[in-house]
Amino acid sequence: MMIQLGTRWLVGDEPPSRLPQAVIDAIFEVEGDLAEAGVAASDWSWTLTWLEGKPVVELDDETVIEYDADDDTAVVTPGS
Repeated sequence: MMIQLGTRWLVGDEPPSRLPQAVIDAIFEVEGDLAEAGVAASDWSWTLTWLEGKPVVELDDETVIEYDADDDTAVVTPGS
């Protein structure tokens, strides 16, 4: 299993453009849900890593977004 180091960025900042659009859309959806719920997440960060060539994005609350390349979809697993 090969893991490639990715990057970090704050909630509300632009996600890396090299991410598939489905993952970017999922990030914006999660951030919108947090804002609607009134969660103060502006100092939270996303962490991007690459697992076997696929992006895995994790938020500080342990929400995880994984990319399904076969379906070109993003799978969101809510955190705490």
